[in-house]
Amino acid sequence: MQTERAVPHDAYAALRFRDFRLYLISSVIGVIGGQIMTVALGFELWERTKDPMVLAWIGLIRFVPVLIFTLPAGQAADWYDRRHIMLLSQVVSAVAALALGWLSLNQGAIPLMYLCLLVRSVAITFGGPARTSLLPYVIVPEHFTNAITWNSSAFQLALMLGPVLGGMAVTFSVPLAYVFDAACLTVAFAATAAMRTKTVERTHTPASLAGLAAGIHFIYKSKRILAAVTLDTFAMMLGGATALLPIYASDILHVGGSGLGWLRSAPAMGAVVMAFVLAHSTGIKRAGPALLFSVFGFGVAMVIFGLSKSFWLSFAMLFLTGALDNISVVVRHTMVQMLAPDSLRGRISAANSMFIGASNQLGEFESGLVAAWFSPVVSAVTGGIGTMLVVVAVALAWPQIRKLGALNELKAEEDPLETAKAP
Repeated sequence: MQTERAVPHDAYAALRFRDFRLYLISSVIGVIGGQIMTVALGFELWERTKDPMVLAWIGLIRFVPVLIFTLPAGQAADWYDRRHIMLLSQVVSAVAALALGWLSLNQGAIPLMYLCLLVRSVAITFGGPARTSLLPYVIVPEHFTNAITWNSSAFQLALMLGPVLGGMAVTFSVPLAYVFDAACLTVAFAATAAMRTKTVERTHTPASLAGLAAGIHFIYKSKRILAAVTLDTFAMMLGGATALLPIYASDILHVGGSGLGWLRSAPAMGAVVMAFVLAHSTGIKRAGPALLFSVFGFGVAMVIFGLSKSFWLSFAMLFLTGALDNISVVVRHTMVQMLAPDSLRGRISAANSMFIGASNQLGEFESGLVAAWFSPVVSAVTGGIGTMLVVVAVALAWPQIRKLGALNELKAEEDPLETAKAP
């Protein structure tokens, strides 16, 4: 009797699809531009003011659009062509980047620079749910987990390259860094426009609070997603010490603008290495324990980073945070996309983005505030300890997350709104 041969694992399956490759190019180039802008803005405002609160205000300004516009952005992603929303987001972001360059060149008022950042953040907020919910349209279901891994790899690659390029740019010309951001967004626009994928424009149901908040309702009902989102939300809020890197680079580690770029790139370098490992593996078999372990390890690494006065130890700990965080990203994003019904995918992606994005931006504000009140070291160390405590609390509150197994066995759950309408 002839035995059936096992099909070999194809680590590059998702990359064989044209629109997925364009999707990655658009994501990578766009995020690189955003990272260049982030390094330039933080570096410029710190050098001009030497006030930790200017870094805190950057995080708060980026948080406001996430809080106000994320849910409407998710509804828009479920109503309109998601690719068109991405294109509009990239155009508005490019204009805001050019305005930042002009203000930087002329030593413009800092409030006007904050205004440009606000406009760019609003555009990114609307583009995010559209981009995330477009992913299932550019790949076949059997290769979706592989696509999530490569998408995370591409994102982390951008986070790795962007700060290095930003650090190089600010040592040469800060205004030019903003122009580079606009150029990257132009390339991202071209890649998005070249995609052939089209999403279905749904019938516009009357706007209602229930419809707008449907993504939040779904996450609340799905305890596995709720646990994962809660874990990342509070862990990232407490572990936002990377916002303090301009202070660490300038006043603690004494490595200047180029060193700042390398420190900002370290987490992404770790994430790229981990993404490469995950892409070439057969998948995470015990996703729940892996998620809990990775976030707890993130907190430990952040504590060591906060206490370090060595550039290389600090770099290594940031590298480790990126590697561990990538495990969390792959698990959470796969859960959200695999469990979400298509009718709610935009709003669920928006709700997920709102929680995670808000935690990142509020984390930056919290880190800057604690650094201003106490010190950068106290801010980083207490944030890391808080992250570890959150992991313990989530593991006890939602035992379902401890039992989560292989991600490729997840099936989409029902739309609670559609179920309620059924006779």
